[in-house]
Parts: sequence; structure tokens; C-alpha cells
Amino acid sequence: MIDAWMQHMTPALLGHPMFAPLLRWMGLDGPPPELPLALTVGAMQAAGVRKAVMTAWWGPQGPLISNDEVAGFIDQHPDLFVGAAAVDLRRPMEAVRELRRCVDQLGFKALRVLPWLWELPPDDRRYYPLYAACVDLQIPFCLQVGHTGPLAPSEPGRPIPYLERVALDFPELVIGGGHIGCPWLDEMIFLATRHPNVYIDTSAYVPRRYPAALVDFIKGRGRRKVLFGTNFPMIAPAQCAAQIDALGLDDEARRLFLEGNAARVFNLDPQPTPEPS
Repeated sequence: MIDAWMQHMTPALLGHPMFAPLLRWMGLDGPPPELPLALTVGAMQAAGVRKAVMTAWWGPQGPLISNDEVAGFIDQHPDLFVGAAAVDLRRPMEAVRELRRCVDQLGFKALRVLPWLWELPPDDRRYYPLYAACVDLQIPFCLQVGHTGPLAPSEPGRPIPYLERVALDFPELVIGGGHIGCPWLDEMIFLATRHPNVYIDTSAYVPRRYPAALVDFIKGRGRRKVLFGTNFPMIAPAQCAAQIDALGLDDEARRLFLEGNAARVFNLDPQPTPEPS
């Protein structure tokens, strides 16, 4: 499998008050002083994850997981992790320079911004220099779509009209909408169907909670448009892996969902398809 969205949590991120619901979800009374990287590596390996897109976090208060921290984690396990950069939307040109540094020097494979964290929908003018840079660098722009789990407004995650405007203005931009898009899933499926470069990832949901409309999309016309993700540590990859069979995917849909689509979107080397015996 390729996990399209996960992070190695830092105390700065876990300790922020907005993540109190996440700690409750994880059954924790408070943030742990430190999460060993070995815990994250073990969780990925236990589920057969061969590549994981590790996310940096940057919000108005500054970096919560810095790009250099992510780069340090990747340096320890370069065969497992690849990076998704985060930048400061308040300073667009500095953000473009930081994104280029992350791609050109650190080898990151994507940019990820969380609109709810900034309370700025993705059609805000401050994003637009970054979209042009993503197209130039040939990397996807990834974001959260749908309602928020943390204590923040959900409206910036609504796909239409906000993300639709981006897809119309930047048809060359590869867009990955994470966290499925509920309660606006129909809007997200419409965008992924209508726009060749718009994709959905399933992070923050275990397979038994995938809406029926999404499962039908994965099985049918959307089999090349949906990526597997966990949002670890919110959800353990092994928990997801144990529920994949129940989706009833055919071999092609399963391969594309778990690995092939992400390999294409993030420009990763695909796993060779075994020769028939």
C-alpha cells in the first residue's frame, strides 16, 4: 500500500487546544511528551505500507511540524517516507521559495495546505502563486476537503464553489482532496469526475465508514481517481487493511486504490505487477 496522508506527530502539534477532539479519538487524556519515530515506522510496516506521504504542518501560529523536521524523519527511513511540504500563506513569495526548497533540495513530492487551519478557502488569492509553482514543479497540491475534526470552521473545506474555481483556473494543477469531503461528498465526486486532475483520498476514514457513494465510485468510473490514506496516527494502517476485503473491489480497482493511483499522483515508482503464474 501507499498511504497518501499521514504525519509523525510532534508535541507542538498534539498539544494545540484545537486537537483536543483528536486526543479523545485516540483515547488520550493529554499529549504525550514525545512520539518515537519507531512507533510510526512500525505502524506502517505492520500493515504492509511501502510508501507513506508524511505531512508537514504550518498555520498562522507558525510551523507545527516543520519541513525540516519531516526531512529529518525521511532521512532516517528514506525507503518508506516521502514528504509533503507546508508553507506560510501570509507571505506568498516566501511560501513559493520554501516550496521550491522543499522540492529541489529536500526531494518532497507534494504541497499540502489545510484551508480550515487558515480559515481561507482554496480560491483565496494567497494560494495562487503556490498553484503556479506546483504546476511548474510538477507536484500535486493537496488539501483537506469536507468537515473538520479539530475545533475550526468547516466551510473552507466545501468543494463547490471554492475548489471548483481552482480546478477551473488551473486545469494543469493536480489536486488531491483529502478526508473524502463529507458532508459534501457528492460535490467532491462531481469535481473528480469532471476534472481530469482532481483526486480524492480516504484519509481520516476507516473503510467500513466509507460512504456507499464513494465505494461505488472506486468500483466504477472513479477507480483511477481515489487514493488510500489513513491520517495516521488518528487511524492505524493495519486497522484499515483489515477492512479492505469487505469493500468488494475487483483486482484492478483494489490495486489502483491501494497503490497505483498514489504512485501516479505523487510520481512514485509503482510496485511491479506480478506476472501471472
